[in-house]
Amino acid sequence: MIAEDLFDLAPVIPVVVLDDAEAAVPLARALVEGGLPVIEVTLRTPSALAAIARIAAEVPDAVVGAGTVVRPEDAERSAAAGAKFLVSPGCTARLQAAMVATGLPFLPGVATASEAIALLEGGITAMKFFPAEAAGGASYLKALGGPLPQIRFCPTGGISLRNAADYLALGNVGCVGGSWLTPADAVRDGDWDRVRKLASEAAALRTG
Repeated sequence: MIAEDLFDLAPVIPVVVLDDAEAAVPLARALVEGGLPVIEVTLRTPSALAAIARIAAEVPDAVVGAGTVVRPEDAERSAAAGAKFLVSPGCTARLQAAMVATGLPFLPGVATASEAIALLEGGITAMKFFPAEAAGGASYLKALGGPLPQIRFCPTGGISLRNAADYLALGNVGCVGGSWLTPADAVRDGDWDRVRKLASEAAALRTG
């Protein structure tokens, strides 16, 4: 699998924060059943790597990845835990080298044209656009499509069911990422029916 393949699996990648690894498997199953097989577990909690390992081992239909990869060791540990892809909020040469070394597909984060061009020089054409809304939103990404038509993005940050379609209508957007699919209270209460319903609504989104 290459990074561009992630764009073809679902229109939305759930961005998940898990405080309890025990919730990882039922959460992942609910998302997959709702039609969203690609799941980004962010490395923002001590339970994240264990959650990735549980999903990788117990939910075969899920394509689980690690998000908030900001250090070389994050890439290495995520790969060892069973992550199938990596996502970073930004990118440095050292972090890029570490992600490449894992052999996993990855979406390095950019917020400007210069950052995107720097990655393009290294042959990377699939990127995360973050923080999407704060950095200029769908209109900014549309503008980037003119001079940089070879790049496709997964915008994340401030995206919800309300504005996801605006991004997905753009030719240079492969999918979007969002945390609205796994509300903290639903995860805490184990309300997997709610998660499944939110996933189903998001899975119904189609590009323009």
